[in-house]
Amino acid sequence: MNTETHSRLASFVWSICNLLRGPYKRNEYRKVILPLTVLRRFDCLLAPTKARVLAEYPKIERKPETVVRSLLEKITGRPFYNLSKLDLPRLLDDPNHLAPNLNAYINGFSKNVREIMERFAFDQQIAKMAEKNLLYEVLKKFAAIDLSPERVDNVQMGYVFEELIRIGAEQSNEEAGEHFTPREVIKLMVNLLLSPERDLRKSHVVKTIYDPACGTGGMLSVAEQYIRALNAEVNPHLFGQDWNDESWAVCKSDMLIKGENADNIVLGDSFTQDDFKDHTFDYMLANPPFGVEWKQQQKFIEREAETLGYKGRFGAGLPRINDGSLLFLQHMLSKMRAPQDGGSRIGIVFNGSPLFTGDAGSSESNIRQWIIENDWLEAIIALPDQLFYNTSIATYLWMLTNRKEPRRKGKIQLIDARRFFVKMPKSLGNKRNKIGDPADRPSEPDQIGDITRLFGNFQDRETRTFTEEDPITKQPVGKVRIVSKVFDNRDFGFHKITVERPLRLNFQTTAEWIARLETERGFINLATSSKKNEKARLEEIEAGQRRQDEIRKFLARFAEMHGATLYKDREVFLTALREVARAASVRLSASELKAVLSALGERDETAEICRDRNGNPEPDPELRDMETVPLKESIAEYFKREVLPHVPDAWIDESKTKIGYEIPFNRHFYVYEPPRPLEVIEADIKTLEREIMGLLAEVTGSNEVPR
Repeated sequence: MNTETHSRLASFVWSICNLLRGPYKRNEYRKVILPLTVLRRFDCLLAPTKARVLAEYPKIERKPETVVRSLLEKITGRPFYNLSKLDLPRLLDDPNHLAPNLNAYINGFSKNVREIMERFAFDQQIAKMAEKNLLYEVLKKFAAIDLSPERVDNVQMGYVFEELIRIGAEQSNEEAGEHFTPREVIKLMVNLLLSPERDLRKSHVVKTIYDPACGTGGMLSVAEQYIRALNAEVNPHLFGQDWNDESWAVCKSDMLIKGENADNIVLGDSFTQDDFKDHTFDYMLANPPFGVEWKQQQKFIEREAETLGYKGRFGAGLPRINDGSLLFLQHMLSKMRAPQDGGSRIGIVFNGSPLFTGDAGSSESNIRQWIIENDWLEAIIALPDQLFYNTSIATYLWMLTNRKEPRRKGKIQLIDARRFFVKMPKSLGNKRNKIGDPADRPSEPDQIGDITRLFGNFQDRETRTFTEEDPITKQPVGKVRIVSKVFDNRDFGFHKITVERPLRLNFQTTAEWIARLETERGFINLATSSKKNEKARLEEIEAGQRRQDEIRKFLARFAEMHGATLYKDREVFLTALREVARAASVRLSASELKAVLSALGERDETAEICRDRNGNPEPDPELRDMETVPLKESIAEYFKREVLPHVPDAWIDESKTKIGYEIPFNRHFYVYEPPRPLEVIEADIKTLEREIMGLLAEVTGSNEVPR
C-alpha cells in the first residue's frame, strides 16, 4: 500500500464524519473516528483467533491476571485480546441494544485497550451518538471497512492512523498546536537528529527514542519511519510520556496498531511522575508547550532541585515559574547515555525565550552556561514564522549532544532558516506557512533537505539566494543572505560588571532643607508604634514625637550657627554637627543621623568624595551602571577603553561581577536595510490617498469627499 493509498483509505474513513454533522462540530469528529478506527483494527486482528480465545478462557480464568494475559496473548499473537462473544459486525444484529452491547464489547478487551478507551472517554461518545440516533449508521460504516492484516499490515495501518491523527489535528486548528506538531517540522527535526549517525545502517542495530511530551506520538513515529527507511532490520524502541488523556490514548493506540511495545507509552506528568527515572536513551526529541507555567509542580521540582542538585534533573537552576521550557530540556539531558556508552542526541523546539531570558546570575542564564560549558549545544535553527497551528511567534530548534564530532567541539552553529518556507494553499489556524518537502508535494522545493545540508556542511557564513520584493521597485529580486554562522562556545558568554562612581554631596541647613526631614522615612518612623496595647502604643508615639521635636530644635540651633555655610565635604559637616550636638547634649542614633544627612545633603559633582571608615570611596547608587564584557575580552582592558575615558573616577565592584550566557540570534543575522528614498514614500502616500478617496466616493455616492 503506497502513500497515496494510505491517504485514500484515511480519507474514506474520515468521510464517515459526514454522518456526524450537526450534533458534532468539525473539531469533535476525531473523538469518534480515532477510537472507532482503533476498535475496528483490533476487531480485524483478533478475528482469526477469537474462537480459540473464547474456548481457552474458561480453563484459565481462575489463574493470576498476569498468567491469563500471557496465555491469551500467545493465542492472539498480539499484545491484547478480547473475551466478548461480540464483534463489530455482530453488534449490528441487535440495533435496539447497540449502546450497552458496544460498551460490553469494549469491556471485554484486555486492560491495556480498556484504559485507552477510558482515556478517549469513548463511552460519552457512544451515549451521545445513541441519543442522536447516529450510532447504528456510524458503526455500520466502520464494520464494513476491511482492516485485516492481510489487506493492511502494521506499518501501513500505522500510516493510515497517523494520517487520521493529522486530519483530526488540522480540523481542530487552535487545539492542534497543544498536542500536534506539523509533520514537516518533525521530519526536519528527525533529519537533523539522525543524519549525522553512521551506525543506523548496521544489521539489527537497536536504538531507543524518547519523547517526554509525546502528544499523539508524531515525533516518535517519524523517527521510527526514518530509521526503518534506512535499514529494514533496525530495531527502534519507542518511549513516550504525556499527561493529556486523549493524546496519550491516541499515541498508545498507534503503538498497539503498529505492533510496538505500547507499555512504553505512559500517562502522567514527566516532571512529578518520571516513569523512566532510571532510563537513558540514544535519541530524544520534544516539542514541549511554549510558555506554560509549572506552578502545579513547583513544590516537587524545588524539593528535587534542593535535595539532589546535579544528581537529579534540575541542578543547573529553575527558570521563572511562567515558562517550564528549560525544565523539559534539563529533564532530557539527565537521560543522556554516557559518551563511552555511545552518548545521546537531542532535538527540542522552543520559542525565543530560552535564548535570552534572564540576566547574568539568573537561573535561565545559569542553565545556558551549564549546557554550553559542558559543550552539549550543537546548533540552533531559527524556523519560519506562522508554522504552528496555535501560535505565530518565532520558534527555534535546538540540537544537543554529548558526543560532538571533532570539528564541532567547542563550537555552536546558528542556522537562519526563517526564509525556508512556502505558503500554505489554505491556512490552518495560525499555520500559514510550511517548510517545503517534495515528498509531500512534488512541486515544493526541498527545503527540509537544504536545511539538513546546511547543518551537515557546518560552514561559517554559508549563503543562499532568496527571491524578495525590492522595497523601491516592488519587483521580485534575488538577494544573497548569510544563513549559517559558526561560533566558539565562549562567544555567547559575558561578564556582567558593576561600575561604581563615588558619592559626592554638599550640605546646608537652610529652613527649606531642614523641612525635607519631615519626609524622611527614618524620621517619620520615630512617631509610630507597632504595639497592640492602646496605652503602650500611645505612650510610644508620644515619646517619638518628643524625640522629633528635640531633633528639630537641635537642627534649628545648628542653622543659627552655620545656616549660611555650604559644606562640600561630608566629614567637615559631620564634625561641625557633632560639636553642636555635644553642646546641646543631643546624641543621634545611626538611623536618625542617616535621616538628617539624607535631608540636608544634595548631590554635587564639585563636592569632595564621601568615604567610609576605611577611607574607601562610597558608591553613589544613582550613578551605578552595568557593563557587559564578552568572556573573550579582558575586563581590565575593556574598562580602560570604554569606561575610564568618560568617567575617570569610576571603579569596578568585583564582588558583584557575574558570568552570564545568552544567544542573541537576531543580532547575529541582522541585515541593515536602508530607508526608502523620500520620493518613493511620498508616491506611496499619494497612492494611498487616492485609494481612500475612491472608497469614500463609493460609500457616499458622490465625487466630493466629506471632511
